[in-house]
Amino acid sequence: MSELIPAHGGYRNLLSFQMAQLVYDVTVRFCERFVDRRSRTHDQMVQAARSGVQNIAEGSQTSATSKKSELRLTQVARASLEELRLDYEDFLRQQDFVKWGRRDPLRTELIARRFKTADQVAGWVAEVARRMDSPDGRAIPGVSANAALVLLAVACSLLDRQVQRLASDFEKNGGFSERLYRVRMQKRSGQSGQSPSSPPHPTPPSVLTPPRRASR
Repeated sequence: MSELIPAHGGYRNLLSFQMAQLVYDVTVRFCERFVDRRSRTHDQMVQAARSGVQNIAEGSQTSATSKKSELRLTQVARASLEELRLDYEDFLRQQDFVKWGRRDPLRTELIARRFKTADQVAGWVAEVARRMDSPDGRAIPGVSANAALVLLAVACSLLDRQVQRLASDFEKNGGFSERLYRVRMQKRSGQSGQSPSSPPHPTPPSVLTPPRRASR
């Protein structure tokens, strides 16, 4: 890549993208199993989860020519996951399930497992339900929603840090317009033989200010 168009589009290596994608896969399964497919909530949850993934990818891809767009799209992804988090919390409240606290051992256990796939999460949910002496599966919807909320918390935390980093980089280095200006100035200075960092020749003081009158 050139200095003007830097390397970009490596979103698949972003932890935020990987976690958002896992949340999306988990949400699709959750909605298929526990949310009425004819309801608006079903579509809204799936679309919110998808929006989180797609906007991270789009922001990363567009970063070559617009850091402002990358920052904006990353914030859109974060907002979409916040919307999804509210839907899961509504499910727990309406179905009379208890939401896990920040220090709940199950929350800590799930984070420590560092699952990569929805199959792994589903297997863990079933295991936890058995530990709760729920052979009939009554605990599974609540455990599933809480597990999704834990994964969402991790994804949102990663995106918060990513937004802060992007904002700091943009404030410090600017974006495409600033890079374009620097490249053009370097080319011009190279043609004229002047150093890019050299300031322009100063204007004589007599041109800037009129001569002072002699005091009487």
